[in-house]
Formats: sequence, structure tokens, C-alpha cells
Amino acid sequence: MDRLVLGCGSVGLSLVERLLDRAGSLLVLVADERRAKTLRDGGIDARDVDATDADAVRTVAGAVESVIVAPDDPEQTRNFVGVARAAYPEAFVLACVGPNATDDATDAIEARADRVVTFTDPTTEFLFDRAGDEGIRTRRLQRVLRNIDGTLAVVAHDNPDPDAIASAVGLKRIAEAAGTDAEACYYGNINHQENRALVNLLEYDLRNLTPESDLSEFDGFALVDHSRPGVNDGLPEDTDIDIVVDHHPTRAPIEARFVDLRSNVGSTSTLILGYLDHLDIDPDAALATGLLYGVRTDTKAFSREVAEADFEAAAHLVEFVDGSAIQRIESPSTTGETLDIIANAIVNRRRQKDVLTSCVGKLADRDALPQAADKLLEMNGVSTTLVFGYTDEMVFVSARSRDDNIDLGEVLRNAFSQIGSAGGHAEMAGAQIPVGMLLEESDEADRGDVIEETISERFFETLGISLNRAAASVYADFIGVDGLE
Repeated sequence: MDRLVLGCGSVGLSLVERLLDRAGSLLVLVADERRAKTLRDGGIDARDVDATDADAVRTVAGAVESVIVAPDDPEQTRNFVGVARAAYPEAFVLACVGPNATDDATDAIEARADRVVTFTDPTTEFLFDRAGDEGIRTRRLQRVLRNIDGTLAVVAHDNPDPDAIASAVGLKRIAEAAGTDAEACYYGNINHQENRALVNLLEYDLRNLTPESDLSEFDGFALVDHSRPGVNDGLPEDTDIDIVVDHHPTRAPIEARFVDLRSNVGSTSTLILGYLDHLDIDPDAALATGLLYGVRTDTKAFSREVAEADFEAAAHLVEFVDGSAIQRIESPSTTGETLDIIANAIVNRRRQKDVLTSCVGKLADRDALPQAADKLLEMNGVSTTLVFGYTDEMVFVSARSRDDNIDLGEVLRNAFSQIGSAGGHAEMAGAQIPVGMLLEESDEADRGDVIEETISERFFETLGISLNRAAASVYADFIGVDGLE
């Protein structure tokens, strides 16, 4: 059973009627057969049960995620809250208290309920949200966090971007509020100038894990802004994951004790803020600034795959953020290495129709790839770009598109998931391919040429674009190339 309602006064009835439209089961218990029949006639699953008997309540309702106590009488509310806590120690208990409740009754209710709402408007969104799907999801997350006996590693994806960084810091804050020690962690490097500025200016305490790190010191693992261990992070693939919070679509089910994967929002930071809000945790200036910056960057300033929830998150965060810090983060100094990679992407571009690819060669700063992909997308007549580079072990790919007919995440999965890992959204996506999957021993001398041809051809062919290989190899820079705007 997802939701149990004990007592059903005027507020309870209004709440129940709205909860009927939500996913999940709902049961109402009232100590009056006539009242129960009236509710059943209205399409509500209601039973005549003595709600002051915890054993009777458990027998009828079974296991329950959340309990809503909503009779009109404050003394009944006091009694029912005690029963709810006795019957379901781990459930989320929400008590609705009318304005006529005495201080003694209110104090007794607050001592046992997880949340007490004094109502003046029976249909308040505040009350509804905490009794609905979001409230249940938050309670499940809290339960998992509280059951971690030790330190939780909150792991962002490799070389994390602002959304991943802020989400890791936010989930760490939520864990600590639940009484669980946590560390915000990542593998790889933070090379992108804006990302470095974000971490340094906001003084985030992040732990940089390496393949040599002893993971046995952690008693639980959470993934933010990605969903699988060993895929875009340095964790072993068989790592048991406790929590996943992500907004990227995935092809296969995710294995974890708690999974919140909602691809209908534009950023993971939006999801993290939702939990903070439901737990009444006001983010400090540093966390709020990071979360807002995470929402902005992942939605490309609210112009790419943005949802209503992202706008609402930004509006909520504005009052807490450090505006001067955001200005400084947005205008960091750019390294010469980043400019070199963008320049290489421009020089090495290869275009077929309105699709452009570019190999920047041997790579030291992979964070420059998405910047290069964005820059090439500014070319006149270009709707889709793919920029890639390689190290001794791995090829890194970043892609961008403004073509409504292309789902870039799906394109990259089709092109590269058989030989590496790939994914993302319709307008932005990425991939990682082990170099060994692309080269034979005889190819080592021509490593760069083989990688460039293989990645570009797989991408073009997945898009259904036929290549004139002879012309492409000799006149690569002249096939349909326009100048940069």
C-alpha cells in the first residue's frame, strides 16, 4: 500500500479526492460504516476499521509507505498519529491539524508525526505535494540514507560538469540531514575553466577518487547525473549502488535500492532541489548558487530540453544565490590549451550536408570538447556537430544538435554502444570508446587516421548519410564547408 489515510474529515476528503488521480494505491480507514459506504460510492477504497487499534490497522492495510492523518477533531488526530507511528515506525506520517487545536494537542502531534500542517485552505499545494508522489519518493530516499551504516560516497560522473558537481554536493547535504555521513566524489579531472571556478569560488569540498582509491572505506554509493557504475565513472562495474538520481534517459533498467530517473526535466540539480524543498532544507548560498548554475548550464540558459520544473527550481533558488559569484564563474580565464583544442576542431572539420565532425587529435583536456562542439554548431548551415579526441586508452566524443528530427542520444547509442558507452539527450550527447576496440596491431602507426575515419563514418552512417570516401579523404575541408559566422 502506497498511502493510508486515517480519518477523513473535510480536509481529508479534499486531499483524498486529489490523490485518486495520482499513481499508487490509496486506502481510507474510518470508524463509521455509513461514512465508509459514502466514500466507496464516490469511488474511494474505504473501510470501517477502528483507527485507534494499531493491530487492526496493520491487518487491513498491510505494508504502507506513508500515512496521512486527517480527521476534523484535533484529539482524534493526536490518537491516530500515535497509532500510525506504532503501526508503521518507518512510514512517513503527515498530520493535518485545524486552527482550533490546542497547544497541548499540537505539541503531542508534532512529537510523533514527520510533518504537521496547520490548514486554512484544504486544497493547499503544500499539503498535496507532501502527501503525493513527491512525498513518497522523498520518504524512500530518506529511508535508504538512514539505513547506510557508515559513509556514503556520492559519485558524480567523470570530469563532472556543474550539474553533476552541484547535485553531488546537494545529495551530500540531504544525506547529512538524515544523519548519514557523506562525501561528494568524482573521478577524472575538473579542467573546464567554468567548472574549476565553480568549485573554487563556492569552496566545495570534493574528493577526487583514482583507480588506486580504497573504496572499502565507504559503506554505500550514490550516483548523480549518471546511472551505472563503471560507465562514465571509475567505479568497478559490479559495485552495489544504493542511490541513483539522474535525468538522462537509459535503455536498460537501473539496479539500485533507490532510483529516481526522470528524463522529463532538464537537469539533475532540479531533482535534488525538489528533495531539499520537501525536506524543508533551505540551501545555503554556495549550494543554491551551484544548483542554479547546474540548471542553467544543462538547459543551455533555459533554451534546451527545459521543463516547467526547471523554471520553478530556478525561481526558488534565486533568493538564496550569490549573484556576484555567478558573474565570476561565467567569466573565468580560458587556458591556451582549451583555445588550441577549439582551433583544432575548426581546422579539422569534416562536413557532409548539414552535419559536421571534427577530430582534435591527441587529447589532454576533454572538457574542451563540448565547447568545441558548441562553437562549430554556430557555423552557417550546420545543424549537428560531433567533436572527438583520444588518449592512449580512450576516445572521447561530444555531440550537439539543433535538428528537431534527430535524437542525438539515440544516434550515439546506435553508433557506439556496441564498442563503448554512449548516451545523452536529443540535443546533446557523448560517448567513450576504448581505443583498443578501434585498432588492430597493424593500425598503430596510423592510429589518428584510423580513429578519425572510424568515428566519423560510424556517425555519418548512423544518420543515413552516405560518404564519398575518396573525395572525403582528399577534399575533406572543401565538401560543403561554409565560413564560421
